[in-house]
Amino acid sequence: MLPILIDSGIIVAYYDNSDPWFAKTRKFFDDSRAQFVTTEPCATEVMWLLQANRLTQNEFLSDLAKGLYKCEPLKTADFARIAELNAKYSDFEADYPDLSLIAISERLDIPRVASLDQDFSIYRRYGKKRFERVFP
Repeated sequence: MLPILIDSGIIVAYYDNSDPWFAKTRKFFDDSRAQFVTTEPCATEVMWLLQANRLTQNEFLSDLAKGLYKCEPLKTADFARIAELNAKYSDFEADYPDLSLIAISERLDIPRVASLDQDFSIYRRYGKKRFERVFP
């Protein structure tokens, strides 16, 4: 089972039936046999973005508890890498959840990412390698 990094936006779209990407993200998750990997900063962002609906937040938390997503904890070295990335992408205003995914992608050697925004078309793994965008 190949791992795929999952960005916050695609997770929010999966739970928010008013999101324009809702149907496509549901199909993506339902059809995929991959291990979905995210980070605590992404999970925190998802909770914040879903704050209008506690039931939806709890559905997300339940799926985390069931293992639908592997929530990879950050290690000490990851924070050093995130600081480097934060400096590198300072003109781009990269956010902490995205930078945590880049750090995890490098540590775990996961090139595949599912994200609704174009940020992962700009970010580079190990400073030069493109991400393999698997969604949309």
